Parts: sequence; C-alpha cells; structure tokens
Amino acid sequence: MNTPISKRKKAIQPTLARLPPLTSLRAFVATARHLNFLGAAEELHVTSAAVGQQIRLLEDYLGQPLFHRVRGQLQLTAAGLALVPGLTDAFDAVLETMTQFISSDHELPVRVSVAPSFASKWLIPRLDGLRRAAPGLQILVDASTQLTDLNAGDTDCAIRYGSGGYPGLVVDHLFSEAVVPICSPEFAERHWLWNDPQAIEGAPLLHEDGVEHDHSCPDWSAWLRAEGLSCRLPQGGFRLNQSSLVIDAALAGQGLGLGKVRLAESDLKAGRLVSPFGSLQPVSFSYFFVTTQPKARVMRVELFRNWLQAEAKALQAVGDALSWHSLRKLDIAAAE
Repeated sequence: MNTPISKRKKAIQPTLARLPPLTSLRAFVATARHLNFLGAAEELHVTSAAVGQQIRLLEDYLGQPLFHRVRGQLQLTAAGLALVPGLTDAFDAVLETMTQFISSDHELPVRVSVAPSFASKWLIPRLDGLRRAAPGLQILVDASTQLTDLNAGDTDCAIRYGSGGYPGLVVDHLFSEAVVPICSPEFAERHWLWNDPQAIEGAPLLHEDGVEHDHSCPDWSAWLRAEGLSCRLPQGGFRLNQSSLVIDAALAGQGLGLGKVRLAESDLKAGRLVSPFGSLQPVSFSYFFVTTQPKARVMRVELFRNWLQAEAKALQAVGDALSWHSLRKLDIAAAE
C-alpha cells in the first residue's frame, strides 16, 4: 500500500551532491510565480506536462506536496510557501551573476584612454601590481592627447587630468598634483644648483608646452614669482610638448625642468632625479577616473576602477617623494 506523500516527509541533509534537480527547482519557482503550469511553461519554453512532471519529481524528492488545487486554481502549501523566498532569491542571484558575466565580456580587455605621460610614467610601471590584484584582467592602454567621448565608441573608461567637471559621467578623484624643479644629480653638481636658485641663470631650462600643459601649472616665470625670486631666466633651452618628455630630458642631463611630482615620483625616490632647490607648488588640476554609468557596472571595468582607487589611496603625501633630499642637501652643505 502506497503511503500518501504528505505522510512520508524525507529527512534530507542537503549537500551539493544531493540537491534536487535544478530543472525541478526552476520549474517550482516559475510555477510559484504564475500559480499555473501554463504560465510557467511559457516562461521556461517547455510544455505544461513537462512542468507538472518536474513539480512531481521535486515533491517526491522532498516527501511532501508543494501545491494543492482549490477550485481548479493552484495554491502553495505551507511547505511551498517556505521554499519560495530562498529559491527565488537564489535564482535571482544566479541571473544577476550571469547577466554581469555576459555583459562584462570578461575575456575582453579594459580599454582605457589616458594621456601619454600618465601612461608611461605612472600607469604602465604599476601594471604588474594590477596583474597580481586581478589575474586574467587585460588592459588596452590607449595613450592619446585626444579627448575621448566615452558615450561613443569602444573606450570603457579614461584617466583624465583636469578640473573634475565631467557632467553625466561617473567620476572618482584619484590624486592631486604639484610641480618642483627637477634634474639629474650630475646636472645639479655640474651647474652648482644645490640650494642656490640664483644658479638658474646659468643653467639650460626645460619648458613644457602642448596639450598636456594646463593653465594652473606654473611655467618658470610663474614659479620664480611664487618663490619670491627675481632671477633672470636664461635664453634658449628646450620646449617639449609632454610632461614625460620633460622628465626624460631631465634624466638625460639635458636641463632643469619643472616636473610633475606624481609622474616623476619613482625617479625622485630612486635618486635618478633630484630637486636641488625650491618648494612644491600645487596645481589646480588633478587626476580623475571617469566612465559612463553603464560601463561602471561592467565587471572588468569595476575591477580596474577598484584597483585604481586602492593604488591612489596607498600613495604617500606628494611631498614625501622629496623627503630624502633634505639629507642630501645637508650633506652637500657640510662638504662645502
């Protein structure tokens, strides 16, 4: 004699290996939503008979009924009502995860638009850290001075140097910037620059011109005025259209430049560049991560954004890049 299903509730200890068939769980969630097999069948693109069969399999697995009929209408039993919230949330989470996965095109690179100087001096030297933080994430660095329209084309995000006024975009402030005189140690020695701003009159200068130079960043005349100096600027020198070229020329011993500290930071800390005199002068512009609202929800862009925020948060104060020079200057003064 068969025991009614309601009389033989099974004592089940669920594990991944002993879960009921997902097809049956999916049929139950759809049927609970529509309270009829026909609606569930249309949602799942199967027949009503197939839905009914899956419900019976699940009821048999659980050992109790999940639906009963009242005047021809399906209603959830107490057991069915208990299952609905958890299973609905679980399938919603699966759907959300799959939607993000598909929309992220996880095997595609994050295409980031960035100025050439920032790319070469700040971003690229840190990519190994990104590889460790997000294994498998690919980056396509589009280094260009052209301002990219993020609402058009394939670019996912950008790192911009500016005022931060980017309406309609998701904007994160990364860090600010300052400038300071920079040159190679050998250049400083050769031109007697240590602690002597007046020596600028006899030293070749490097000037930054071009689209990467902003109006908030002082040129040599403005820097001298801010320092309260009235030196005569030497004639000639080199004019370079990118911040990175000023740094490269200084590294090569070609002159004394006003370098952006965040871009020259690694060279300053390593001693390849020095700041022989003067103080930091902050500029109004900062570095910002920008993207669109839809792109901000794409998993690969979110990973890159989170890494950038972590890197920016870990940066020391901008003046720390020059802290070692105080000892160097004392040594020079003592030797004299």
